[in-house]
Amino acid sequence: MRRMWTTLGAALLAGTMLLTGCGKREGSGKLRIAVVPKGTTHVFWKSIHAGALKAGRELDVEIIWKGPQREDDRMQQIEVVQNFITRRVDGIVLAPLDSSALVGPVVAATEAGIQVVIIDSALNSDAFLSFVATDNRQGGKLAAKRLCEVMGGKGKALMMRYAEGSASTEEREAGFLDGMKEFGPDIELVSTNQYGGVTAESAQQRASQLLTRFPDVDGIFCPNESTTYGMLRALETAGRAGQVKFVGFDASESLLAGLRNGAIHGLSVQNPFKMGYVGVATVVTAIRGEEKVEPLIDTGVVMVTPENIGEPAIVELISPDLE
Repeated sequence: MRRMWTTLGAALLAGTMLLTGCGKREGSGKLRIAVVPKGTTHVFWKSIHAGALKAGRELDVEIIWKGPQREDDRMQQIEVVQNFITRRVDGIVLAPLDSSALVGPVVAATEAGIQVVIIDSALNSDAFLSFVATDNRQGGKLAAKRLCEVMGGKGKALMMRYAEGSASTEEREAGFLDGMKEFGPDIELVSTNQYGGVTAESAQQRASQLLTRFPDVDGIFCPNESTTYGMLRALETAGRAGQVKFVGFDASESLLAGLRNGAIHGLSVQNPFKMGYVGVATVVTAIRGEEKVEPLIDTGVVMVTPENIGEPAIVELISPDLE
């Protein structure tokens, strides 16, 4: 039973179907797989792109990569999906930046005969083949466990959220709160309802406000790359980096440097390269009818700490070949 989508998604569905009706497939030959991320600037999406390209080379399919410039631009992502429907690509691999607003376009794509795989962040619909993603709730719980360990099970902590409507980070935030109840019942959560926004700049601004408001906070959690980096910058500016126990999510050169120098005490790290690779491989498998496609594929999440950052498996995870 399909869930109801938002007014925005439903309204755009009619327009999408009109576009679909007059669309024709371009050229012939290789399968054309469109990969639509939430954004294109963060290292996380570049890793997904690299994984998708590797799958494209190995499976001999064309990868078309296009996403919105900002991770809060729902309209632009919807337009990107609509454009791919009009172009009659063979498959779409989509990381929806809003769990409801992208339902209409995804329904339109499937009704046009285009196979769709969702990656990274959930969609409030069942109109797709498979969901390829991190167990985000588990990743948030891992972060809570690590924060409670480095805080010694006591003190004050806060969580700075990412953005409303992002299903992946909402799951991480929920997992973190569950984990704090389990692993840190004596830790006081002084703030859990503030949002950093979709850029590192907006996250740094909100983080500075939180550090001013809670000068005696002992521990902090942030649920994605941009909020983690924004908080790191705010802690450095305030002269409190390394003093406050800090656990984040995702990995970039800047965040890994923070982990190595003691400013960050743990990172829940996904495998975006694998996510991009498996997302493309899954949709191609479905199109070619080679085997049954699993409805849910977990691409894994691990806690990276100063203690294990040099282990071979961790090095391979945090330093993928993006060329």
